[in-house]
Amino acid sequence: MLKQYLQFKLSQKLSPQQIQLMKLIQLPTQAFEQRLRQELEDNPALETGKEMLDGAEDAYEDQYEDEYKEDTEHIDTEDINIDEYLSDDEIPDYRTQTNNYSEDSDDKTIPYAAGTSFYQHLLAQLQQQFISEDHWGIAEFLIGSIDETGYIRRPLEDLVDDLAFTENITTSLQELKTILKDIQQLDPPGVGATSLEECLLLQLERKEPSPPVKHAIELLSKSFDAFSKKHYSKLIAKHGLSENELKEAIGVIEKLNPKPGSAFSDGSKIISHIVPDFQLKIVDGELELQLNGRNAPELHISRSYNNMLAGYKESKQKTAAQKETVSFIKQKLDAAKWFIEAIKQRQQTLYLTMGAIIDFQEEYFLTGDERKLKPMILKDIADKIDMDISTVSRVANSKYIDTPYGTKLVKSYFSEGMKNEKGEDVSTREIKKIVQNLIQKEDKKKPVTDDKLAALLKEKGYPIARRTVAKYREQLDIPVARLRKKI
Repeated sequence: MLKQYLQFKLSQKLSPQQIQLMKLIQLPTQAFEQRLRQELEDNPALETGKEMLDGAEDAYEDQYEDEYKEDTEHIDTEDINIDEYLSDDEIPDYRTQTNNYSEDSDDKTIPYAAGTSFYQHLLAQLQQQFISEDHWGIAEFLIGSIDETGYIRRPLEDLVDDLAFTENITTSLQELKTILKDIQQLDPPGVGATSLEECLLLQLERKEPSPPVKHAIELLSKSFDAFSKKHYSKLIAKHGLSENELKEAIGVIEKLNPKPGSAFSDGSKIISHIVPDFQLKIVDGELELQLNGRNAPELHISRSYNNMLAGYKESKQKTAAQKETVSFIKQKLDAAKWFIEAIKQRQQTLYLTMGAIIDFQEEYFLTGDERKLKPMILKDIADKIDMDISTVSRVANSKYIDTPYGTKLVKSYFSEGMKNEKGEDVSTREIKKIVQNLIQKEDKKKPVTDDKLAALLKEKGYPIARRTVAKYREQLDIPVARLRKKI
């Protein structure tokens, strides 16, 4: 049985403009510039640069909208008002703007690396080798299976099947291995390996057969697992080496490249540049924050659109084409007006958020001492500036600030806190820094274990459990004590 009933429900929905504003806030400087260029291309009513005042006319209100409303039902009847964009004042708006932006507003372009790809580099070498016509298709397929680090990650049995199904080439596993051996003679040494062990051995085979090289080959080919786990005492006993001979062999292995393809491929990638969104200076003992000038473009409405509206108003006969044109103008004016306002809101949000962070961490920014960093979470700043946590997160996760102590991601200043033995709140960044310093000063022959690190931290007044120390160590990308051991 069907019934009808009323239900009241409160719900919050973001308008398309609010969603676009959130996306603008999240964009770093370079991505923001790309978005700005795209908007200028898409909207002819929007122009960049300083507004030209010569020959300016009074802006018109949309008093003629009613004249074509009955013929074009799709047109919004909201009045058009472009006074906010066009001004008759002798002093334009841009001359009265406060200069809180960085001078780093040069139009810098990102250089693009030129040259051949890693695949083309290998293929060019293969063409100089004597490869039979029957094997050429297999060899080319194998080179195409090599990843950017120089390895073939897939099992060779699967590649035999792939050749049959995708290339209609029938071959055996043994024939595939024979052709792969030829490919492994290409440069860089170690390319085409199926494992780290094979990669290192391929590089060692090209070296002069000195005693350290021979010992290194023996270690990797017969005791790779023990070597990777740094069981040095077992290696000495098994291979009958002295401590000095083992040290020399390890020295040879440490000079090898575990990712032979990366050295070539990295050179063909686009160089990544970080453009700071903020700049912080210390002037006479005071912190001075500036927003990168590239985040504050000068935008205004095209004056040619004003002339179009004036021409429509003076026209005695309102044709359908003219009415459609004015409808198009209204849509573009609304979009331009919103975009200009969104840019202003973006500037205000960035400046307000970063200002609150600097105010919160003032002691650190004045000294550069990471021990002065206070525990700070997104909610602390959101409450301070009366904004949503998600807005602060968008600023922190994608923006960089240039400080006297280096250019850093804004997010790096946020950290959780804990209490020391004195009951004072300390940042986890401070504890990580201490852990890092303790590991740097340790005896590499007897690295400090996590239990020992926890004990040392407790002596310094930081009562932390061993598992917490292990978590901080992993976040610092530092291996366990056993893998830090050196002979």
